[in-house]
Order: sequence, then structure tokens, then C-alpha cells
Amino acid sequence: MNTRTLFAALLTFSLFATSVIAQPVVVDNSSKYLFRHPHIKKFYVAGALDGAMFSTATIHHDAVVYDPTTGASVPETNTMGTIRFTYFVNFGFTFNFNISPSVGVFTGVDIKNIGYIEQDNGISTKRRTYNVGAPLALKIGDMGDKGSYFFLGGGMDVAINYNEKVFKERDNKTRTNEWWSDRTPRTMPYGFAGISFNHHITVKGQYYFNNYLNTDYRDAQGKAIYQGTEVHLMVLSVGFGMNFTTGEKKHKSNCHHCSDCNEHGHSVGIQM
Repeated sequence: MNTRTLFAALLTFSLFATSVIAQPVVVDNSSKYLFRHPHIKKFYVAGALDGAMFSTATIHHDAVVYDPTTGASVPETNTMGTIRFTYFVNFGFTFNFNISPSVGVFTGVDIKNIGYIEQDNGISTKRRTYNVGAPLALKIGDMGDKGSYFFLGGGMDVAINYNEKVFKERDNKTRTNEWWSDRTPRTMPYGFAGISFNHHITVKGQYYFNNYLNTDYRDAQGKAIYQGTEVHLMVLSVGFGMNFTTGEKKHKSNCHHCSDCNEHGHSVGIQM
């Protein structure tokens, strides 16, 4: 598929997700701690934009004997990839549940552009995938609207589009672009940790546990081109959050005596 088709697919995903969250959400205020901390929502939906994403990778290549007669070989190598920066197509939505004023959890869905750059004897190789993923994390800190907190968790990505560029000079590139490619594993588990400042600015580190390349993949000539290569991605992102659950009905500090609250035990959040 060409670039226009890719952009159209990503735009469709964004509009669909936005339409899902644009429905009224019932916020349960029956929990006792909410009466003591009216600025804390028990459940809310938020947008997450990883505006700047820096990625690299640990890259291992096994030793290769290319002339059995003489024993000539390429030695084993262990290197770090060149820092890769991206700011396009890194966004998602989170569904947050606060257990107490200082502890919460969240899950969600996101799409991200991840990959790495390898330099070898003057040849540059850039590999990236568009991934759709789902995180699950624990939050510890201030769960208030303007609070800051640490978070720690893991998740699973599914690679939907693979792109590879190999070049020595930028005007002479070999490019591969595939949907649902077998060049990478279909699923990519990861762990992450970070901090959210004032519920708006997020700094997060992420590590992928499995090999980014599928060593069983064979090209058109039947050659296992990624055999003996082990790549683990590491990502640092700086993001921005947006709380979509706004405009809750405000009550007096003694709202636990309010007959409307006692009768219904909830309020309705208005969403963007």
C-alpha cells in the first residue's frame, strides 16, 4: 500500500476512537474517598500524545564464517543503534480508574511509530513499524486533577506496517514497505515506567523484551536474512495528556448529605 493509503487508515482509526470516547461516561461517585477528595475522579478517559519519541536498540550479530576452507569470518558484534527521533503518529487513549487518592490503574489503546537505525561500514539501515498496542499500568502518587504520579506497567503491541530503508548515499535507497509483514514478530511485549507531571506532561521509558526481527523469515531466494541477529528496542518519549471527562456536576463540600447523590450515587461526565 502507498503512503496515502497508510495516512487514510490512520485517520480512520483516529476518527473511530474519537467517536467511541465522545459518548457520555458515568462517573461513580459512591466511593467514600471521593466525598473526602472531590477533586479526584474515580474513572476518567484521557488522550495521550507522545509528541517526541527517541528510540535506539541493542544490536547483536553472531559471528559468521564465510569461507570454511580458510576459516575467514566476521566476528561477533554488539552495538547500540543510532538515536532515532519521530513525532508523527504516536497517540492513543487511556481509561483510568483511581483506587484511592494515591493509587490508580490505567489501560487503553495506542498507535506508535517505533524502530531503530543501524550503521555498518558506511551503510545505513533504518527499520520501523507502526504498532497498535494496549498498556496496563499501576499509578502511585497524587491522583488529583493537577497531581503528579509515577507509573509502572507493561503492554502488548501488534505490528501492522513494516518499513525498511537501506542506503549508502541518501539518493540511492533500497526500500521495503509491507502490511502485516513476517519480517518482525506479529506481537511485541514490552515494559515501561515513567512520571506524569500535573496530569499533562509525561516522560516514559519503554523496553521491548523480544527480538524486533523475525529470525525465521526468508526472502524470495529462501535466505534467512535476519538469522543470527538480535535486536531489542528502547524508547524514551515525552508526551502530553488531555482529560476528556470534564464538566462534572459540582456539589457543596457536604455533598454526601445531598439527596440527589444519595439516591443516584453518581454523576455524569460530559466528554469532548
